[in-house]
Amino acid sequence: MTDDPVIQALLGALTAEPDNHAVRAHVARLLLDAGRPDEALDQATTVLAAVPDHVDALRVASAAARAVGDDAKAVSYGRLADALSPPPASAPPAPIRASAVPDTADEILQQWADEEAVTEPPVGPTGVTLADIGGLAEVKKRLELSFLAPLRNPELSLRFGKSLRGGLLLWGPPGCGKTLIARALAGELGANFYEIGLNDVLDMWIGSSERNLHAIFDTARRNRPCVLFFDEMDALGQKRSNLRGGGSSLRGVVNQMLAELDGASTNNEGVFVLAASNHPWDIDTALLRPGRFDRSVLVLPPDAEAREAILRFHLRGRPTERLDLGKIAKATDGMSGADLALICEQATENALDETMASGRHSPITQRHLQEAARSVRPSIGEWMETARNYALYGNDAGAYDELAAYLKKRRR
Repeated sequence: MTDDPVIQALLGALTAEPDNHAVRAHVARLLLDAGRPDEALDQATTVLAAVPDHVDALRVASAAARAVGDDAKAVSYGRLADALSPPPASAPPAPIRASAVPDTADEILQQWADEEAVTEPPVGPTGVTLADIGGLAEVKKRLELSFLAPLRNPELSLRFGKSLRGGLLLWGPPGCGKTLIARALAGELGANFYEIGLNDVLDMWIGSSERNLHAIFDTARRNRPCVLFFDEMDALGQKRSNLRGGGSSLRGVVNQMLAELDGASTNNEGVFVLAASNHPWDIDTALLRPGRFDRSVLVLPPDAEAREAILRFHLRGRPTERLDLGKIAKATDGMSGADLALICEQATENALDETMASGRHSPITQRHLQEAARSVRPSIGEWMETARNYALYGNDAGAYDELAAYLKKRRR
């Protein structure tokens, strides 16, 4: 499938923006699905060289390595991906469409007539609340004001004219809990939750991506209250001024998103739309105007309290001696939640190796955690360098004031 227009469009976008790891990981997945595992492995390992804890890239790398016959690498990539994010329940593979690209409108209509209707996405409560997240007091406060308080007090909201709808952008460095926060918000609301990735929307057929997006919003409106969570919004809602040539097919997705958020024929009351982005500066400005993603919350690396809570969560159920997690939390300043998960995984592997070597049970000790903390490098350094430039030189409208304040505080 060398002429797949979606792959070609995304590769063109990567030429202009080689550091967009979300798009590169999605390209790797598309290449793997297209029967091109060598190319998929190249793209996935490029992502992992910059973001070692990128779960999607790890899973693609594992599948691609197995497809090319490198079982050792496949097992290694898969084990790390499972440690960072346990795999979901197995699902049947999606049907593979014919590789021919339609040339006329009649061919498109005929293919749509022959294929099954868009499957209604699974929605349901998450069972996670904000109480399950350590730290992040400012983020929780903003969420309370933006979403939770209006829904809990509908009469008061009606009196003040506060609509039970809204769009909120969670942005910040990768691996810091944006997805978990979105799930917790849905749990607090008692709302259905649907997490949407690039693969849920983008399609190689002309017009199908827009249709997929419309179907997602229709499902949310039928299951109110519902939280729609769009991950990697900078890839899905790229600035249309940058979508030329191969990337022009994505312009329709941005236009459809605008129509779904506040179109004249839409009623999104009770539909709460959240999005996450590591690169908010790449999102089309029309998506950030009032009535769309008009509120934003910066999700920074976890503070000491949150780091300790994250470590405790990932060590739960594992054999440990008495640990001073507060000391480990102090030594891991600037690390993301994904980095902390990796520390726990490496400490567990070291304890397991000692157990197998000695033949005696060896629990996870303070030493194991300290050694693992020294060996894991923070994964958000590259993001911080890029974000610092925007905070210092691209903040004329004040969009990055929170980030500038955080960077100034860290320099003290």
